[in-house]
Amino acid sequence: MSGHSKWSTIKRKKAVIDAKRGKSFTKLIREISVAARTGGGDPSGNPRLRTLLDKAKAINMPMDNTMRAVKKGTGELPGTQYEPHTYEGYGPHGIAVIVDTLSDNKNRTVAEMRHLFSAQGGSLGETGSVNWMFERMGVIQTQPSTMSEDTLLEKLLDYEINDIKNDDNHYAIYCNSKSLDCVKRAVEAAGLKVESAELEWVAKTPAELDDSSAEKAMEFLSELEDLDDVQNVYTNLA
Repeated sequence: MSGHSKWSTIKRKKAVIDAKRGKSFTKLIREISVAARTGGGDPSGNPRLRTLLDKAKAINMPMDNTMRAVKKGTGELPGTQYEPHTYEGYGPHGIAVIVDTLSDNKNRTVAEMRHLFSAQGGSLGETGSVNWMFERMGVIQTQPSTMSEDTLLEKLLDYEINDIKNDDNHYAIYCNSKSLDCVKRAVEAAGLKVESAELEWVAKTPAELDDSSAEKAMEFLSELEDLDDVQNVYTNLA
């Protein structure tokens, strides 16, 4: 099938660097706390929490940090209450952008994002202004594998797989959002190591830009993702 977008490749490599620097710990701790608060602290009954704990283990987050995050979410320990918000807008050269945030101060988050969007010639929009260009899907990213794409497809025939993309032997498997957890387990059973399993906004029709414009757009997306309250950035940039 098709290959990754340039932004997906950069985002994956950036995540590896951030993990080595411990930069991703803070954002993941917020996600774990919110997942525990909304779905309970027992991973066996909370698929979202289970996925996040696997992610924490994969980036070598200390177990003490992980358990404190869970207990803050369940109320066993005091902690800041973070609320999820999703924003939409247009970035440089008209690319569509969706941003997931976790924040304890919505006004601060909006002000930071509006400043960055405006500085790069874009603008924040109203809810619904760009999400019609995207579809909410489950996306499982794997670690490098020598398994062929045909073999992987054969092992996943019993599941509703929308697409499989390959980038230097890293696979991205796209599935129905409700099937994310069971497809993740099927991918692991097939012998692949899962790097991440997330619900993502996937562009229905990717937008092409020339190299110079695409570089500016990706610099903007990277800056946006580096904001403390921003958890995920999605775009229709090819």
